[in-house]
Amino acid sequence: MMAGERKKIILVDDTPIVLKLARNTLMGKYDVFTAPSADKLFLLLNQVLPDLVLLDVLMPGLDGYETIKKLKGDPMTADIPVIFLTSKSDAGSEFEGLSLGAVDYIVKPFSPQLLLKRVDLHMLVETQRKDLEELNDNLQVLVEKKTASILELQRAVLMTMSNLVECRDDVTGEHVERTELYLRFLVAEMLERGLYAEQLGSWGMELFYQSALLHDVGKIAIRDIILLKPGKLTAAEFEEMKKHALFGEAIIEKIQSSSRENMFLTHARIMAGTHHERWDGKGYPRGLSVYDIPLQGRMMAIVDVYDALVSERPYKKAFSHEEAIRIIEEGAGSQFDPVLAPVFVDASARFAAGVVLHSA
Repeated sequence: MMAGERKKIILVDDTPIVLKLARNTLMGKYDVFTAPSADKLFLLLNQVLPDLVLLDVLMPGLDGYETIKKLKGDPMTADIPVIFLTSKSDAGSEFEGLSLGAVDYIVKPFSPQLLLKRVDLHMLVETQRKDLEELNDNLQVLVEKKTASILELQRAVLMTMSNLVECRDDVTGEHVERTELYLRFLVAEMLERGLYAEQLGSWGMELFYQSALLHDVGKIAIRDIILLKPGKLTAAEFEEMKKHALFGEAIIEKIQSSSRENMFLTHARIMAGTHHERWDGKGYPRGLSVYDIPLQGRMMAIVDVYDALVSERPYKKAFSHEEAIRIIEEGAGSQFDPVLAPVFVDASARFAAGVVLHSA
């Protein structure tokens, strides 16, 4: 694409008013093409190869799920990001769409401002993904000079993906950055003690720290009415919220399936899927226990809970550092790994005192 060239979007919906609203919302920044059905979409694709497809689920003829399967099955269109625009808001439908390769799920009726924001963010993610692939293609020649810039670019991609959640959940962006910081202190303490030193040494720690930014990415598939609820969730709402761990796994697995093997995505997938498991097996989504929980998940479980405790939420006040640490200590051997929890307690004394941690 030439510098300055406008990116192209195809809107597919059988409701004329939706096509008109979405087109009017996006046409100020993008070249927008519309199709009232899947058949028209595939005819249009012979003339226009878009940067993004906004796709309705419930359409006569070929529905959205069958359409995305056909798109992902064609090498010419497999890499085009697809966002579902649909009135179906149940978690099962969202999970199915994400599992089939959709990058996002926007429920109708939608806010024009929210639609534009989500489209802008996905366009940025796609641009950075292509830039990253271009850098990786030349990695053999530029490895020493480009390593630092590649890490920086990967972090930008991860932060952008985290921001996709943050635009729906105001606390997520700061939360993921803080948990990354706490992980750095925990790892430093573990290495000082020689705890899991060989395993940690094989990970590539900067990639591991960056991958932590995606541990809550599955929240993008949680309905706004639950994610943004100001009060305590009901039992049924909490069951739906718990699915964000599986949603996160599905999203990251999809990225992995269409890219080269990358360890930071493996770390991210593990943390997304296991950071709510408990040492005693009473966690979710799979009820794993003890060492069946990967080390990445056991570590993230501690720092995630600590940050949740010391952060203010609409439904609770923030705990003090001392109160949060007491809860972590009491949870050792039940909620948390009984070896890692005391290590985190010791590490927390450093960041609570404002100690600056220098990268190795």
